[in-house]
Amino acid sequence: MITEAVLLQVKQGMEEEYEQAFKQASTIISSMKGYISHELQRCLEVKGKYLLIVRWETLEDHTIGFRKSEEYQEWKKILHHYYDPFPTVEHFETI
Repeated sequence: MITEAVLLQVKQGMEEEYEQAFKQASTIISSMKGYISHELQRCLEVKGKYLLIVRWETLEDHTIGFRKSEEYQEWKKILHHYYDPFPTVEHFETI
């Protein structure tokens, strides 16, 4: 299992709209091969800052299976316009 971790900064004033859009987009990611679970956490100290954690069976399930899919294009359409700056995605494994 790998963990995808992403710090997201949502444009000011769009937080509530983003959270609703994320609920919609969650159905997309949760339907993908290799998906295990995900959670979105809101930062208490910085308005508009979120932490997205997604667990995948393999790195390729995320980087190839999801990122190269038609479903990812829909995910991008729903969510990517909320971010500034665009987030960096990192992957982790348990040791």
